[in-house]
Amino acid sequence: MHPEAECELTYSTPYQLLVAVILSAQCTDKRVNVVTKELFSKYPTPEAILTLSQEALESEIKSCGFYHNKAKNILAATAILVDEYGGEVPRDRDSLEKLPGVGRKTANVVYAVAFGGNAIAVDTHVFRLSHRLGLSNADTPFGVEKDLMARFSEENWSHLHHLLIHHGRYICKSQSPQCAKCLLAEECPHRINHKGESPRS
Repeated sequence: MHPEAECELTYSTPYQLLVAVILSAQCTDKRVNVVTKELFSKYPTPEAILTLSQEALESEIKSCGFYHNKAKNILAATAILVDEYGGEVPRDRDSLEKLPGVGRKTANVVYAVAFGGNAIAVDTHVFRLSHRLGLSNADTPFGVEKDLMARFSEENWSHLHHLLIHHGRYICKSQSPQCAKCLLAEECPHRINHKGESPRS
């Protein structure tokens, strides 16, 4: 169903990916890509971002929502990257999670997408689908992550993350799951037969 499932954020460097993932909290990738296209054209590097005041950065990212905290965290994380890592994004999750505004999900995305690591980042789509498909009944993102890691081979973790996101974004939507289009419907414990449709079209 999703042969080309991959990260849909637009970026050129690990740093730009990190900023984009921070901006994506409670915001669509489509909106983030609109904002970062303009932002990164003017301020493509950590050093360039640090020329901005918090107010100026807030103005650049305002349409992503929660712009005050996001700007504050981006500037704080960027300052650490420049001061302690020579402007480079660290490749290990422990160091990533120490950066302001970077939780486990964000660290997993950067680790997997930018550096080719094996990780499952549990966002709202992954959390929802893991429950709907009967892959986990954990009530925390970390619990879901552990359940998925136990069920799937490590070499498949990153791809699984993108498959679940795409499935949640385009077929198994939060409010209107398109069960008639889903090839997993016959096995899904939560399939919905809309208007008498069979689970599979």
